[in-house]
Amino acid sequence: MTRRRDLYDPTGERYGIPTYPWRMAPDGYATRRQLRAADLRPGGQGVAAQIERPRQRRGPLVAYLYTIDKAKPVRPMTPAKWAALAKANTARRTCPECERDAGYVIPASLGMCVPCAYPDDEQRAA
Repeated sequence: MTRRRDLYDPTGERYGIPTYPWRMAPDGYATRRQLRAADLRPGGQGVAAQIERPRQRRGPLVAYLYTIDKAKPVRPMTPAKWAALAKANTARRTCPECERDAGYVIPASLGMCVPCAYPDDEQRAA
């Protein structure tokens, strides 16, 4: 099993990039999710470091880190992007069989709304 001290490689000699144990990254680094929460994005920069969390039966969990000072602000949504997103969500909610808005995202496993997938269940419930 990998120990925390084995994952501490701030110079990057062992792993190729600076590596830190889980929850021990120095200030100035953030994951994509942390950047997004701060309304930032990596902005084309490469991975600056990584953090690893050991697991017992599989390889370690790895999260890539980016430098906060090189991050750029998130691009704002334009009216065209909002319209495209609304159109895509409407398509995900429309049943291809009955062509009605199901009121929810159609499950990919069914490929159609629940009443179309299970027509017999609707008759029993009535």
